[in-house]
Amino acid sequence: MRLLLVVLLLPLHASALTPAAKEFMEISAQLEPVQCEKRQLRRKMAMALAEQRGADLDKLNARFAELNRDRDTTRLERRLAELEKRIRNAGDPEDLDAISLQHRQAFYRCE
Repeated sequence: MRLLLVVLLLPLHASALTPAAKEFMEISAQLEPVQCEKRQLRRKMAMALAEQRGADLDKLNARFAELNRDRDTTRLERRLAELEKRIRNAGDPEDLDAISLQHRQAFYRCE
């Protein structure tokens, strides 16, 4: 029931967001697959380091570096950083709540 309420209110809530927050959320959605893969790689890298699997760690580091070299991803991540500063300074609670919700949902989709 609560989920249904959130789903019904989300479009109303999204219309109250600032343009910067809307752009931030759009870019975050575009970057979600890359961010998810990076999160998974960080976990695997930590495990490989703890288990002293050097060869695996090298492969994982290489994949992580490959993701970071992608020009489109880098451009979007830079824009996201700019927007984050603007949104944080504005401090609109509705923007921050919506972005937080989006990040939590992305986190659990990545699992």
